[in-house]
Amino acid sequence: MTPLGIGARPLYERWAAGECGIVDGSGASRDFTPADHLSSKELRRLDRFSQFALVAAGEALEQAGWDGEAPYDSLRIGCVIGTGIGGIETVETQHDVMRQRGAKMVSPLGVPQYMPNAAAAAVAMKHQLRGQMYGVVSACSGGAHAIGSAMRMIQYGDADAVVTGGAEATLTEFGFACFNSMQALSPTGVSRPFDARRDGFVMGEGAGVLVLEEASAAEARGARILGEVAGYGSTSDAHHLTAPEPSGGPAARAIELALADAGLTPEDVDYVNAHGTSTQLNDAAETAALKRALGEERAKRIPVSSTKSAIGHLLGAAGAVEAVATVQALAARVIPPTLGYEVPDPGLDLDYVPGEARPLVSSNGAPVAVSNSFAFGGHNVALVLRGAR
Repeated sequence: MTPLGIGARPLYERWAAGECGIVDGSGASRDFTPADHLSSKELRRLDRFSQFALVAAGEALEQAGWDGEAPYDSLRIGCVIGTGIGGIETVETQHDVMRQRGAKMVSPLGVPQYMPNAAAAAVAMKHQLRGQMYGVVSACSGGAHAIGSAMRMIQYGDADAVVTGGAEATLTEFGFACFNSMQALSPTGVSRPFDARRDGFVMGEGAGVLVLEEASAAEARGARILGEVAGYGSTSDAHHLTAPEPSGGPAARAIELALADAGLTPEDVDYVNAHGTSTQLNDAAETAALKRALGEERAKRIPVSSTKSAIGHLLGAAGAVEAVATVQALAARVIPPTLGYEVPDPGLDLDYVPGEARPLVSSNGAPVAVSNSFAFGGHNVALVLRGAR
C-alpha cells in the first residue's frame, strides 16, 4: 500500500519506470478506497494505519499461497507489525469530539484504534495467527525492526512463519503541523535524496507486509520463494532525539552487524536501498556510514538508490515497504533510480543511480542488497536481503 498504488507490483514497476507518487507535497495513497477492501465492521473499528496493514497482509498471504488456510499450526505463526506513531487520525478525531461535544461522546474505540499494536492485532485476528504477536514502535525504523524481530523469532524456533512489516497513516493536520514546526518537511514538496538541493523529507502513507517462513519448510510445501532475509543488525546513535550522529559510526556498525549475521562481506553487496530521506543531515550521515561499513572504494562501486524519492517517507512503514521494493529489485535484477537527483553535492560522492533504472549485476551468485532504516530517537537498522537462489 503506497502512493504508487495498491499492491507490491505497482510499487516496484512504477518506481523503476521513473514515476513519482508524490502530489502537492505529500505521498497519499490516493488509490485506496477502504470500502473496496474491508468489511463495514473493519471500517468502523480500525484506524487508517491498521486498514493499510490489513490490506497489505492480505496480498502477502495470498501471494504466499496460503489460500485462506495456513500451512502451519496457528500457534506457530507469529505477527509483528511496526509503526512510528500509530492511529494519529483517531486521536485527532476523538480529541475534536471531546472538545466540541464533551468527554461522554468520545468513542470507546478511541484507544483501541490508536494503540500502536492495533495493526498487528487486526492482522492476527483476521488470519487467526495465534503465535507471538506484537507491535514495534521505533519511529522510522519500526518496519525494519519488525522484520528483524520476525527473522529472529523463526531462527530461535519460536515460530514456523511470521507475518511482518510496517504501517503508517500520518497525513493529518497535527502530523503536518508538527513536522513543519520542526522544519523537517520539504518546503518545495519535492523528495530528492542526496541531491545538493535537498531541503527536507516529504511525508507519505501506506504499509508493507511480508510473509517470512523457515526456508526448508517453505521449500517442502512448494512455496514460491521471492528472497531471503539473510542478516539483521541494529544499533543506537545515543546522540540526539532527531538528528543523526554525523560521523555515521553507529549506523555503519548496524550495517556491519547485518553483513556478519548473513556471513557476507562488502564485496558480496550488489545494491543498497538507502534510507535516503532527502534531508541535509541524514543523507550526509548515511553516505558516511556506507563508506565506513563497506570501505570507501567499495562503497563507491555499489549502486545506491532511495525509494523515498518516489513515494516520500512512510515513517514507520518505510523500512518494510523498502524491503518489499528491494526484494522485487533483486528478483527483477533491475535497480530503480533515485528520482530528482540531478545536482550532485560535492560532499556526497557515491553512485546514487540518477536518471533511470539500470541492470543489477550480481557479484557472486544470488544478488545481495542492504536496506537501511534510520530513525528519530537514534535507531539504526540494516537488513541484508538476498535474491531467490
